[in-house]
Amino acid sequence: MSTVPLHTASTYYQASPGTRWLRWGLGLSERLWPALAVRGAYRLFGTPLPPKWIHRNSTALAGWQATPWAFEQASVTLYQPPPGPHGPVVLLLHGWGGHAAQLLPLAQALAAQGFRPMLVDLPAHGNSLGSTSNLPQFARAIEYLNARLQQQGHEVRAVVAHSLAANALAFAAARGLPAKRLVLLAPPASPHEYTRLFAQVFGLSEHTRIRMQQRVEAREGILMRQFEPDAVGPRVSAATLIVHDREDRINRFADAEAYRDAIAGARLLETSGLGHTRLLRDGQVLAAVVAHLRD
Repeated sequence: MSTVPLHTASTYYQASPGTRWLRWGLGLSERLWPALAVRGAYRLFGTPLPPKWIHRNSTALAGWQATPWAFEQASVTLYQPPPGPHGPVVLLLHGWGGHAAQLLPLAQALAAQGFRPMLVDLPAHGNSLGSTSNLPQFARAIEYLNARLQQQGHEVRAVVAHSLAANALAFAAARGLPAKRLVLLAPPASPHEYTRLFAQVFGLSEHTRIRMQQRVEAREGILMRQFEPDAVGPRVSAATLIVHDREDRINRFADAEAYRDAIAGARLLETSGLGHTRLLRDGQVLAAVVAHLRD
C-alpha cells in the first residue's frame, strides 16, 4: 500500500491538539511500561472520535421514533420515520465516529420515493450505549439488526453503509445477509492497513502495533485480513453500488476499486471534490443511490 494516503490521513488527524497529547502519553508508556502501552493503544483504537456526546442532543431526527435495543455490552438505536406507507425497508448505517443523522438526507430522498428508511446509531455512537466498539462488532450489529427487523415482520430490501460500516456490511453480506441490494459509501479496504495508519498517527512502534492488532483479533475471534475485499468479495451476491470520492482524505479511492474488482457485477460511481462525508448529502450521489435501490 502506498504511504501517500497514509501521510495525508495522518496529517488530517494530527491537526487535533488531543491527538498530540495522546501521542506523547503512548510514547512515554512504550518506554516505561510496554504492556500498558498495548492496553492503552487497544482502548484508544476502539474509542470512536469525535466523542458521541457531541451529537447526542441533536434535533435533526426530531419526529423519528427512536428504539434502543440492547446489544452485547452496549446497544444499537434504531430510528424509524413518522407513520406512513410501509414501503421496502432500507437500513442506513454511519461510519466510525459518525451518527445516524449523517444519513438523513439520503433517508429523506428514499422516503420521497416510497421506501421506508431506518437510521441507526451503532454501538458506542450517537445515542447508543457503549464507550468502545470495532469493525467485527459493527458486522455483528448489522446481522443482529436485520434479524430483529425480520422477527418484527420487516424485510430489509437494501442496506447502505458509510466508511467503516461499509467494510462491515461487505463482510456481513459475504456471510449471507439476505439484503438484495447494497451500497458501500467510501469504504476502507483493509483494517490491517488502518492499524498502520493508527500507529503512524500516534507514534507507536511496529512491535506495539502488532501486539495491539493481535489483542483485537484474539478478543474478537477473527483476523483482520478476513475483512478485506479479496476475502469477502467473491461471496457477495447482492447487487452492489460503490460510491467513492477521488479526494477522500480518509479512505483512498483504490479501496473502492478493490471492492469493485472483488464483487461480481459491482458498479463504482466516482465523484470529485466531495471528500469523505460531503458525498452523504450530494444531490447526484443521493439520486444514484435511489436509482440503484429502485432497479
